[in-house]
Amino acid sequence: MMEWSFLFVFNSVLLGVGLAMDAFSVSLANGLHESGMRTGRMCGVAGVFAGFQALMPLIGWLCVHTIAQAFSWFEALIPWIALGLLGAIGGKMLWEGIKGGEQEGMGKPLRLGVLLVQGVATSIDALSVGFTIAEYDGLMALCCALIIAAVTFVICLAGLFIGKKFGTRLSGKASVLGGVILIAIGLEILISSFF
Repeated sequence: MMEWSFLFVFNSVLLGVGLAMDAFSVSLANGLHESGMRTGRMCGVAGVFAGFQALMPLIGWLCVHTIAQAFSWFEALIPWIALGLLGAIGGKMLWEGIKGGEQEGMGKPLRLGVLLVQGVATSIDALSVGFTIAEYDGLMALCCALIIAAVTFVICLAGLFIGKKFGTRLSGKASVLGGVILIAIGLEILISSFF
């Protein structure tokens, strides 16, 4: 049984950093695509990713403590689901960038539906973190999830700021680059699941 300690916080922060890398890359792509995004909207986008990164480990933890056998078959599908979701969104961004749907680096604002799909796609692998924190009691699992969310929020904000900065400079090529990044993330998730 894990105890409250510096090691618990440190492990939670490391989990957050590891889990947030896909969300960082997608945030980078979103910043490239929507280079006119305001700070409040950026906080909202980062908040969606942080929320999903907190929710998924808690769902995984709950599954371990309730229906672990029913969950194990789903784990094999996670990389394929992430590839499908990110591939679809990335393909759409790529298509819009190629056909010239952008004016002066100002991509269309992300719709809530697209953002939610991105949130699920980048955090679905965090379901398996529920297995790694299975030894935690409910309060510790919740605290771990909140630390993961805070780390993800900060990392995603950084990705959005960087993407926004370069999105303005890349002008019409931002959606193409953003789409390629999303597709590459989906492929990376799938390929890394085999190793």
